[in-house]
Amino acid sequence: MTQDLKIAVTGAAGRMGRTILKIVHETPGVAIGGGIEAEGSPHLRVDLGELAGLAHKLGLEATSDAGAVISACDAIIDFTRPAASVAFAQEAAKAGKVHVIATTGFTDEDEAAIAEAAKSAIIVKAGNMSLGVNLLAALVRQAARALDASWDVEIVEMHHRHKVDAPSGTALMLGEAAAEGRDIPLKDNFESGRDGITGERKEGAIGFAALRGGSVVGEHQAIFAGAHERLVLGHIAEDRGIFARGAVKAALWAQGRKPGLYDMADVLGIN
Repeated sequence: MTQDLKIAVTGAAGRMGRTILKIVHETPGVAIGGGIEAEGSPHLRVDLGELAGLAHKLGLEATSDAGAVISACDAIIDFTRPAASVAFAQEAAKAGKVHVIATTGFTDEDEAAIAEAAKSAIIVKAGNMSLGVNLLAALVRQAARALDASWDVEIVEMHHRHKVDAPSGTALMLGEAAAEGRDIPLKDNFESGRDGITGERKEGAIGFAALRGGSVVGEHQAIFAGAHERLVLGHIAEDRGIFARGAVKAALWAQGRKPGLYDMADVLGIN
């Protein structure tokens, strides 16, 4: 009989952490292997079954000992903050484990640290773990390749009021897809935060607009605006469970892979 894949969940008491715990518990072939909370968290030593909203306890408590949890599990799913994710990646590298990263807002230095960790860990990193969003990125890349620079590209996103980074990781992922389709570097064609007298829009620029409010899980649109016509490609997330399910899929896919840095396009075979 095949043993269930043991998955550790970071930020186990957070909104996404609790969702991931619940999805892992409900998914055949995987099991909750541990939960990590920051030192000083009021949720330390709380049973993970309670955090997942289950009717019974699991006999596993939230802990701040990330190294011990990661060593004891097969994979770690991580929707936290950049500094924490970098530290978890380094622990995953020490243990040679799978690290699924859905955290956003990384600096270039953070990205370099994660790439270094991927020399020893199997890291699947994506700005969004949902199937629909990753298919959307592929469509954006294809549209950008087909439409020339006279078609303006705007990425518009909206999230709940508690989100701390903008543009969202998904918006940046879509912008990267558009840039790849046009074979241009996003960093040299990035445009956001328009205010006041900005002058005319630069041809070839990829624009970003971020909206925040309420309890919106996530909405994204990639708008290609041409002369007298617009192409609008979009995705609406209605439940955080889609991100958790995608992350579990990534953890399962990564088993037995060579150390390296992968993304959801690799997981879904749509590269």
